[in-house]
Amino acid sequence: MSEWAWEYLPDSCSVIGDTPDLAFIAQIEERADELLRAAAALYLDGPSFQGRSPSMRTEILPCGMFEYLIVVRQERLYITHVTPWPL
Repeated sequence: MSEWAWEYLPDSCSVIGDTPDLAFIAQIEERADELLRAAAALYLDGPSFQGRSPSMRTEILPCGMFEYLIVVRQERLYITHVTPWPL
């Protein structure tokens, strides 16, 4: 049995880019951990899941937003896009 995990897709450099606000990045990663725990609790059958994975979602934070995708059969949460609010 694999374990749920989150990652940037395709990679952190491509998704985060040159976002200078480390506090914002920490908020994103903390929220990703929370979303991951919720997905693991909701989709207990993981790799043997037969339904449709959720569609792309957007999470709004105080300093910006990020888009993510949950792929249940892979037990992964992929962060695909990060947008900080203008300063």
